[in-house]
Amino acid sequence: MSEQNPVQEKPKFQAPKKKKKWLKRLIILVVLVALIALVLVRCMSGGVQSVSGSYLPATAGIQDLTVAVTGPGTIKPNDSYRATTLIKGEILSAPFEEGSTIHKDDVLFTIDASDVETAIKQARTGVEQAQLSVKSAQLNYDSLLRTQNDNTKDRQVKANASGVVTKVYVDPGDTLAAGAPIADILDRDNMKLEVPFHSVNAANFYVGQNASVTVSGTAEILYGAISEISATDSVGPGGTLVRNVTITVQNPGALSDTSIGSAAVGEFTSSASGAFQYGERKQLIAKYSGELETLTLHEGDRVTKDQLVGEFKETKMQDQIDAAAIQLDNARLSLRNAQDSLERTQDSLEDYTITSPITGTVIEKNYKEGDNYDPSTASSTGSNAFLAVIYDMSRLTFDINVAEMDVVRVQVGQRVTFTADALDGQEFTGVVEKVNINGTTQNGNTSYPVTVAVDGVGDQLAAEGLLPGMSVSANIIVEEVGSVLCVPVDAIQRGNTVLVAGPGALDENGSLADFTKLEQRTVELGRNNDEYIEILDGLSEGDTVFIPNTASSFMNTMMGM
Repeated sequence: MSEQNPVQEKPKFQAPKKKKKWLKRLIILVVLVALIALVLVRCMSGGVQSVSGSYLPATAGIQDLTVAVTGPGTIKPNDSYRATTLIKGEILSAPFEEGSTIHKDDVLFTIDASDVETAIKQARTGVEQAQLSVKSAQLNYDSLLRTQNDNTKDRQVKANASGVVTKVYVDPGDTLAAGAPIADILDRDNMKLEVPFHSVNAANFYVGQNASVTVSGTAEILYGAISEISATDSVGPGGTLVRNVTITVQNPGALSDTSIGSAAVGEFTSSASGAFQYGERKQLIAKYSGELETLTLHEGDRVTKDQLVGEFKETKMQDQIDAAAIQLDNARLSLRNAQDSLERTQDSLEDYTITSPITGTVIEKNYKEGDNYDPSTASSTGSNAFLAVIYDMSRLTFDINVAEMDVVRVQVGQRVTFTADALDGQEFTGVVEKVNINGTTQNGNTSYPVTVAVDGVGDQLAAEGLLPGMSVSANIIVEEVGSVLCVPVDAIQRGNTVLVAGPGALDENGSLADFTKLEQRTVELGRNNDEYIEILDGLSEGDTVFIPNTASSFMNTMMGM
């Protein structure tokens, strides 16, 4: 048998495996999408519930509303005095202790004032000297006024005696002041002899009576007359009473002030001899102030009384008077300055006795008797800057700064309640005492200080723990509205709206289930305080409003998811 090749069959068609893998992937993708959708739905539901918890419900209700202006303050005593001074020195007395009650004008400290007492004596001497200067300037001014009409006469220089010029002090062209010496004139033509006579004999003599003089050494006899008789007696040689008599004779030419002589009047002779004197010795004085234009005097010249010997250059008398007036004004000004200096020095003496301007209690006593006080040291170191501190604790006060928008509602007499930071659970009361219109502007905002007087006696309040320096938070009751419809202030949204529940916002228990269903409602607002605000229209009693809860935010909800 011959072998036949078997006929090979063609393979059957099979779907490619790649197509089956695609189908499986499609099915898996559909399942995943379904799962993701389910998760998202649940997350959205939970998110709505979480966001809904970010709102707090509040009910509009009728309540008593009190409107107040609030602010912080610091308790102060009714008055205080911090004793200090600009002087320094040893404290001589300080008759009080801490805790003592001090009355107004009581002496607190006395400080050693020996330096200022010495200064007062010097100032008084300065006043006396200034008074003398004024007197001198006044005399000069008055003298110029009196001599204003005698200008021409005073300009002429005339000899004031007859005799010989023994000395010339000035020259033409010199500028002199009234009273300056011009020349000395000596009368040698006449000689005077002063000798004693027994008082019994001299009692009958008289001026002008003839007398004779005997010159000692030459026995020359000269005749003259009595020119002067002493009014009193004196004791002469041998204890007898004598009286001096002056006799004037003409000088024959040989007599000088070294010559000696005796005299006889009638039958009576002098009891002793005497020395001759020149008839007259005068100094020519200027009566005018100015430039000496001419002068004809020379030493040795003989002149007669009233002889014209020179003349001053004419000047305007008014200029001198004006100058004297200025000098007088300056002297008066110096006197006034000296008097002011004395007054200031005397006033400064009061600074060495320090008294209290208020009645109160001594809070601090930093210096005692025997201590040395130096204000520059005290202020630079900052320690013991004050000698003592006194508080008037009859009552307590404090100031609060009220904004310009609120101060118009604050009035004197309004009731105030406040608490102290250091005293938990205690409330105090007071009354507005003063509204100061002197405001302070900072960063474009102006505030005004309002003074509050605390109810009660200051000492008793301090005993209860309310002390000066404590910080307080105050409420000024500006209006008591009464019973009105109110909601919390935080419930008011922008545009005077509130959030209320719309359809589907609440669940069957009345809780917020879907915050997206909250609706905004416009309301009319009235008065308010820090917590509640009056609703005039737009809500009714019992209506629920929703307040954003700042303690739970949408971000916290998302972070939780």
